[in-house]
Amino acid sequence: MKQNTVLDKPLIARSRREEICLLFGESYDRERWNDWRWQMRHRLTKLEHFQHLLRLTPAEQQGLLIAPEKFAVAVTPYFASLLDPEDPLCPLRLQVIPRSEEMVVDTTDMADPCGEDRDSPVPGLVHRYPDRVLLLALDACAAYCRYCTRSRLVSQGEIDPITRRLDAILAYLEKHTEVRDVLISGGDPLLMSDEPLNNLLERIRAIPHIEFVRIGSRVPSFLPQRITPELVAMLRKHRVWLSLHFCHAQELTPEVAQACDLLADGGIPLGSQSVLLKNVNDSEQALKDLFQGLLKLRVRPYYLYQCDPVVGTKHLRTSVQKGIELISKLRGHTTGYAVPTYVIDAPGGGGKVPIQAETLLAYENGVAQVRNWEGKTFTYIDPTEQD
Repeated sequence: MKQNTVLDKPLIARSRREEICLLFGESYDRERWNDWRWQMRHRLTKLEHFQHLLRLTPAEQQGLLIAPEKFAVAVTPYFASLLDPEDPLCPLRLQVIPRSEEMVVDTTDMADPCGEDRDSPVPGLVHRYPDRVLLLALDACAAYCRYCTRSRLVSQGEIDPITRRLDAILAYLEKHTEVRDVLISGGDPLLMSDEPLNNLLERIRAIPHIEFVRIGSRVPSFLPQRITPELVAMLRKHRVWLSLHFCHAQELTPEVAQACDLLADGGIPLGSQSVLLKNVNDSEQALKDLFQGLLKLRVRPYYLYQCDPVVGTKHLRTSVQKGIELISKLRGHTTGYAVPTYVIDAPGGGGKVPIQAETLLAYENGVAQVRNWEGKTFTYIDPTEQD
């Protein structure tokens, strides 16, 4: 008998959807379910929501009672329907259901691990690298990753509405002509309705020296219903690139495939950033399945992040050595397109630092000794200098 996968469970998925709708006193209706605004209005946020849907462990129950005081809990009905009700180590469940371990503060934890507050010249803008900036558009997400780098800001009411901050941000960008690249993140910018998002993109694109505009989003994973033809047309008009976020192959459902097809067919370049997470994707097979699965959807994996030392995330972090070993096992064993760059976002604001096993063994007098993916050694000799 063929084993079921996430991609071929329509009957099971529908029963889960019906169960979730009943939590809110509604019957399942396909049209409503596929409305992204309905999904946002019916997010699961309370202990009793998850008690009806999942067989919770004591650690999860305690986490759901305590964690919201530190960092919001919210899961879209769509994503909740994918969670394994019996397995507390379900890789999707570990990403969005808080656990009591979040209350443990390790000596290595940091409130602002990437040092963004230090490099913020005006509220909601981070300018660290010479030619590019990060614009924090809003503080809401469709669902909240328990390892969120910006948990100090996201869902905390710390970011004013973009309408109050935009004039100061644009004035800064107009003055700093060295900036050619704007990454819009948050929160999740794709939670903005089409009109305000279009206005934001128009005003940024009106600045002559801004050449490259990106949006960082996990909406295609948490809320694929948001990817509509109208949204795609607007992103195409403003020549936007999308930096998506996926962490496990079980996220790559038919709904996600449809959303990515809409985006790719609409001419939107797609890349994915993943975070290395303990018990979620910290195995060679899990990463290979994820990265090869993304390529099938025309999404290029380009970063694998070492999990940032955010307060309360020790239980989700692996060692750096583990990350090096995993990337080494991928390189040469699958297409290079499916091997992202493994990076540490240097704590304290040092920026992204690529990490890899030593491949250049020696380089002297124009002779390079290199090690390949099989561990074999080869010699490369520089061209002879001519007068």
